[in-house]
Amino acid sequence: MDMNEHYRAWLHIRRPDLPHYRSGEEVPMDARHASLGRDKASHRGIGQRTALRELAAHAVNQAFLEEIAGLTGLEYLELGWPVTATDLAPLRALTNLRHLVINTPRSITDFTPILDLPLLERLFIENAKHLTSLDWLRPLKDRLVALGIEGSLYTAQAIPTLASLEGFAVEGLFLTNTKLADQDLSAIAAMPNLRFLGTALNAPKAQFMALKAANPELECQWFDEAIWTSFKDPKPPKR
Repeated sequence: MDMNEHYRAWLHIRRPDLPHYRSGEEVPMDARHASLGRDKASHRGIGQRTALRELAAHAVNQAFLEEIAGLTGLEYLELGWPVTATDLAPLRALTNLRHLVINTPRSITDFTPILDLPLLERLFIENAKHLTSLDWLRPLKDRLVALGIEGSLYTAQAIPTLASLEGFAVEGLFLTNTKLADQDLSAIAAMPNLRFLGTALNAPKAQFMALKAANPELECQWFDEAIWTSFKDPKPPKR
């Protein structure tokens, strides 16, 4: 297991082995862990499975999300590819949620309902085309242990700047397949608890080496001089 996989297992993929069901009605009433993909209205009934503590839900539309909101004991929720729901407000009911993954939210423009999850520690948002700023995350500065703002396998996630993350208490930061418009990593140097940075090559070598000097205990593949024999600095941002 390489270092990126090690930290993903530690901070991100906590339960990749959830038992899969074909419909909400198929999930046992006393089930505590489940994976469920939606086919038309096959999600119906999942909201009655209130013993659930961990759920991986796929192809989540608004009706599916509203049923999930009834599972107030959830601690882990993955909204898997693709998320076609348009409003995250139902998430506010999940007051025990600690770990949230949102993969490819196609129509979500307002992510602020996430801020009302009082116990949230781990947040991962992938391939969110309407996520154009990280400013809204500031209220989570002292609460998150891990944060991922990432692109998909084929689509890079555009991030204007990381400045809004300065001082965040996270231990793990994941920026896989991202393009950083200002190519400035200085905000990462001001994360006092950061132990692992998993990121695309989205800044020049000089930025990564300055970050290494500022935080020599930080794990990041781009701190290895040898890797730069195969890579060049990304193109500078357009002015």
